[in-house]
Amino acid sequence: MANFDTFNRTSTVADQATFDVGLRAHMVRVYNYMASGLALSGIVAFGLFSSPELAGMFFQLQAGRVVGLNMLGWIAIFAPLGLLLLVSFRAAQMSVGSIQAVYWAVTALMGVSLSLVLFRYTGASVARTFFVTAAAFGALSLYGYTTKRDLTAMGKFLFMGVVGLILAGLVNMIWPSGTMSFIISAAGVLIFSGLIAYDTQKIKEQYADAWGTDTAEKVAIFGALSLYLDFVNLFQFLMSFLGQERE
Repeated sequence: MANFDTFNRTSTVADQATFDVGLRAHMVRVYNYMASGLALSGIVAFGLFSSPELAGMFFQLQAGRVVGLNMLGWIAIFAPLGLLLLVSFRAAQMSVGSIQAVYWAVTALMGVSLSLVLFRYTGASVARTFFVTAAAFGALSLYGYTTKRDLTAMGKFLFMGVVGLILAGLVNMIWPSGTMSFIISAAGVLIFSGLIAYDTQKIKEQYADAWGTDTAEKVAIFGALSLYLDFVNLFQFLMSFLGQERE
């Protein structure tokens, strides 16, 4: 009987060790996907900013400034939302390759939106805000990974906050207000900071559910997409406070 108990304990320890190694490898894969997506977005954004000919396909330019969007620009800005809705409804039926293609398409198209940041703000302030965002992301994601606190309830609250941000943003587009813009930006920083921690913890939980199955790669891509969107949104809201507009 003692030998049987010892075997069970040894087996449990070995399983836990295997799970921990797999989880670390999974998180590295998630962060690699996310970093690659950010790099692709940055390349697209810088390419558009550096080439007036390319930028002219998406934007209406005047003296180096964006004064409006062309039809292709509107399509590029709203296409990621359509792709995200598609993959959310069809994820179970889609292959890993198809989900990867959607991920790269979304991150490339997001580069079009991010190029507007380069046209509006100085390069130094963009770089500074990016590094601030990266530092904040690292700290918040580490907290989400290591905390023993269940962040599920916070996640529901944050999701409602995102819906509120969208509605407030639409209202502010119709009736522009500097005070409203400030409130939206401040709320956006808080909400997406919380989402970084929440989504990191959720990725750990999703890996536990997918452990030992063939869906782990899909889970990694979806996790990377969540963190990518959190990072980009936090960066854009921080630009409202830290960005220095071009003269």
